[in-house]
Amino acid sequence: MFATWCLICGLLLIAVGLSDTWRQNLPFSTSAIYLAAGYLLGPEVSGLMRLQLAHDAVLLERLCEVAVLISLFAVGLRLRVSLSDRLWRAPLLLATLAMLLTIAAMWCFGLALGLASGSALLLAAVLAPTDPVLASDVQVEHAHDRDRLRFSLSAEGGLNDGAAFPFVMLALGLLGLHELGASGWRWWAVDVLWATTAGLAIGWCLGASFGRSVLYLRAEKEQAFGMESFFTLGLIALSYGLALTAHAYGFLSVFASGLAMQDVERRHRPAAARTASTKHVTPAVLDFTLDLERIAELAVMLIIGSLLTRAAFSSQAVAVALFLIFVARPLAVLLSTWRVAWTRRQRQFAAWFGIRGIGSMYYLSFAFAHGAYAAEAAFMADAVLVTIALSVLLHGSSATPLMRLYGRARSWRTRA
Repeated sequence: MFATWCLICGLLLIAVGLSDTWRQNLPFSTSAIYLAAGYLLGPEVSGLMRLQLAHDAVLLERLCEVAVLISLFAVGLRLRVSLSDRLWRAPLLLATLAMLLTIAAMWCFGLALGLASGSALLLAAVLAPTDPVLASDVQVEHAHDRDRLRFSLSAEGGLNDGAAFPFVMLALGLLGLHELGASGWRWWAVDVLWATTAGLAIGWCLGASFGRSVLYLRAEKEQAFGMESFFTLGLIALSYGLALTAHAYGFLSVFASGLAMQDVERRHRPAAARTASTKHVTPAVLDFTLDLERIAELAVMLIIGSLLTRAAFSSQAVAVALFLIFVARPLAVLLSTWRVAWTRRQRQFAAWFGIRGIGSMYYLSFAFAHGAYAAEAAFMADAVLVTIALSVLLHGSSATPLMRLYGRARSWRTRA
């Protein structure tokens, strides 16, 4: 079996590596290819992958955890914008108000389907975060990209993967699997206020400290920066580990560490060099992180594909996916950003590109690993997997043509 897996993984990695240019012209995303390959490897076709969410929840949680952490760090490194810049207003609204509205809409829809309140909230919270891994076609294209739409979608994916955690914990509390405290005081004090602020603070302090240290070694000691892989993995692990030790949200910590490292370099880099193409610390780290992100995407999407079954596509599971994609996400974005200075097309695209993927898979595995085995858990798993599959197919097939159309429209406005 090990030899078989070596053959499969080797062929997939080589095929992906050799077909990069060709894949960019396909009418669907690379994630869709991985998803289909996972289904073919799963129990309904070849049977080479026989993972089960109920029995392998901890393993799946860890694999998805690593993938999300790598992606969050990469997103933080991409966002080369000062925190005082007005560009941050839209993603903050998307990651807070829009996410709250999405959770509320999905919770009500779950109740309408007959789910218990705790299960409905858990389903809503698991599906709430957009995915920073699968949204590469709609993210910022380079460190100096100040496009409002791309920046907002990139930053939203980095923020709401951690911002959804309090609501997952609240749902687990309603299911009797987490301590909320009398009148919910512990949830407010620990799961919302402490875990969020401490996670952001820990990550920011670590990223800023390491960023300044590297700049000092290069500028004052004339030491070349190398071993980007060690530095990247070390900073991710340290940020995440310290946050978990402090009972804070590690996802927010890792995102903040990447953001802080980018911010330090942006502020300390000579003004004349800011628009130059000089090789610097952050680009070197980002290149390595993006390679890791692609490998993590392949691994997790194979797993998601192997978990999919024809029986999962029940009418109710499909209804959940369609309601989220076509109703909850668009309404949440339109209501939360109506005062943001976007064009109509930017607002429409932001409403459409609420990609769900590896982040939702992580939260689903997390819930199962922490005992969410209610009678409704099987339906919840089917609904999440179906939503991810449909999101990958619908958003993945539309991302490239729509963003090309958006880019041409921007060029015409600039020339005009």
